[in-house]
Amino acid sequence: MKEIRLTAAAAALLPFFAWFAVPAAGAQNRIPVEFSGLLNDYSPSTVTGGPWEMHGQWKLSIDPWSGKADFLADMTMSGYGKTADNTPDPTQPGQKPHTHHIHMTGDVTWNSTGCPTYSPATFGGFQVNGTVSLLTGNGSNATFETTPPSSTLQVCITGGESTDSIPFSNITMFWGNNSPAISHFGPQAIHGVIRDWNQQWATLWQFSQRSEEKR
Repeated sequence: MKEIRLTAAAAALLPFFAWFAVPAAGAQNRIPVEFSGLLNDYSPSTVTGGPWEMHGQWKLSIDPWSGKADFLADMTMSGYGKTADNTPDPTQPGQKPHTHHIHMTGDVTWNSTGCPTYSPATFGGFQVNGTVSLLTGNGSNATFETTPPSSTLQVCITGGESTDSIPFSNITMFWGNNSPAISHFGPQAIHGVIRDWNQQWATLWQFSQRSEEKR
């Protein structure tokens, strides 16, 4: 099982954040653990109108005390024109541009079991799973989505290991089986990069360990 890990650099910060372990201090300073970054990927050509080029930004905020996380993403998508034999034409990009906004509140699981894999491999990490509460197309509820939204989403955060690595570097979005969103985004993982996170190392470590003790 691939569980969340702290690098030596992160572990060195634990004494500085030791006050998080004190209940009174924690109650007064419930600062969420926050991550943010970019999304850049392509849908398969088998989806309606595909392939689509996907670009966006995202933010993930974790409340370790509740074990819940809020995930927000906003994306632009555009397709390609067709050649004479009806295949995508890379010389005709930017067709049918549109936007999507996504919101999910889900449960945090402190391992990356079942997350999409990379080559070279990523390590450690955690995941958030839930049903989206918002999935728009140009601001309105997406035409491919149900009302209210019913698509389920897995968001995985992983990274490198050892002192010469970045502990949080990669993000994937993966739509659950039978989600209406698959008809537009595709059944594959959508990949992105982590650009920033706040330094709540002790909080993240403390509650990941507490979660593992309950298993």
